[in-house]
Amino acid sequence: MRRTFVALAAALALSGCLLGPNYSRQPVDTPATYRFATAEVADTANTEWWKQFQDPVLDDLISTALANNKDVKIAAARVDQFMGQFVTTRSALFPQISAGASAARQRASQAGPQPLQGFGPVYNDFQVSVSAAWELDLFGRNRRLTEAARANLLSSEEGRRATILALVASVASSYLNLRSFDKQLEIAKATTQSRAESVHVFTLRFEGGEVSQMELAQSQSEYEASLATIPQLETQIAQQEDALSVLLGANPGPIVRGRTLGELSTPVIPAGLPSDLLERRPDLLQAEQDLVAANALIGAARALYFPQISLTGLFGTASGQFSSLFTGPSRVWSFAGQITQPIFTAGNISGQVQSAEAQQQAALLTYQKSIQVAFQEVDDALIASQKLHEQLEVQGRQVTALSTYSRLARARYEGGYTSYIEVLDAERSLFNAQLSQTQTQAAALVSFVTLYKVMGGGWVVAADKMTTQQQSATPSADSAKPGQPASQTVQ
Repeated sequence: MRRTFVALAAALALSGCLLGPNYSRQPVDTPATYRFATAEVADTANTEWWKQFQDPVLDDLISTALANNKDVKIAAARVDQFMGQFVTTRSALFPQISAGASAARQRASQAGPQPLQGFGPVYNDFQVSVSAAWELDLFGRNRRLTEAARANLLSSEEGRRATILALVASVASSYLNLRSFDKQLEIAKATTQSRAESVHVFTLRFEGGEVSQMELAQSQSEYEASLATIPQLETQIAQQEDALSVLLGANPGPIVRGRTLGELSTPVIPAGLPSDLLERRPDLLQAEQDLVAANALIGAARALYFPQISLTGLFGTASGQFSSLFTGPSRVWSFAGQITQPIFTAGNISGQVQSAEAQQQAALLTYQKSIQVAFQEVDDALIASQKLHEQLEVQGRQVTALSTYSRLARARYEGGYTSYIEVLDAERSLFNAQLSQTQTQAAALVSFVTLYKVMGGGWVVAADKMTTQQQSATPSADSAKPGQPASQTVQ
């Protein structure tokens, strides 16, 4: 009889229905090509693209960051957290079995309303039992909750990969900006040194009566102007080093340098179609899993309208003497079933259903918006990469022209054909153009970093593997400076 009852319960559980909508990916309006697509592309989306810069120091910095960055570790801990929640939620699909044992010695009142029959006032009570409880998931509430928990787990995993994607891009961009500041500081120091020599010459000429005090003051003014940019750039360098150190999972400190900005190789544009983004970008996959979870919670909420059926059972022994605890007459058992049907909840269940449906709509719209933003980010990165390179070419010609202008203006001034104002104007324009060219050069390289970030790809998986492979090989923050091997020194 008991076997028949259990078999019937199992059959009912397995044949139960699932309430609520099943998830299916909605059709997405995907453009055939990107708005600013280029024909010069390469299939590099699944490679460690940062190695195209051909700077071993940058490679080392990224490896160190993947092994030690705190945000990556936090994201990994969140994955473990959601794994625990998934296991906990899924456990409701299975019987919960427990065992217990107790031993007691007590005295009962002999003057009570129901005196003990056949026992003395002092007696022992020994019990050993195994109990089980199981909620039959006929209407799929626990299965929907498990589906939502699984989607949340997958969402956290994609969130971890999105953190890795952002980390690699941030380290590369920070390093490129750091090398840009280094180059600008080099230009500022060279310009300041040249102007200091001019001030010295003009001071001697002024003392000899060859130039006026106005020309000397103009020379001094330009010297002070270039000198003032040095502490500004040194501040930016120190702050950039500190920010990069934190990305590496270390305390703020100096960063080792590799190739100069002009020596870095230019990466190629990764190939891919707009439709590929749905599978290549972790943030889109994360948003989709959030939608799956919200969709499953609708079914879990609707299942509350229907009865909840649970089975309980107990088997064990109980005796007043330990020696007879495991004999046949001491055996005890019980089986029970319970059905609970909501009748009036004052809108409790309908409110939960309404909330779940609204949450699903919000998740759907968030997913759709994330896709549109992804297309926008790729288009923006493509046009930025194209136009920055055009701008860099123009600025290169401008610097060449201004160099010629500055040289000729000084020659004309030395020959007495023009005033010193023309020389100052030429040198000031050249200095500003050189700084602007360096900034654009760094921005052009950073645009490739941004492009690989917004297009995603299999390189995230390769970087993900490095988060564990590098942990044992990377020196700690106490034994080495951020990104600096023991054999290298900070420049």
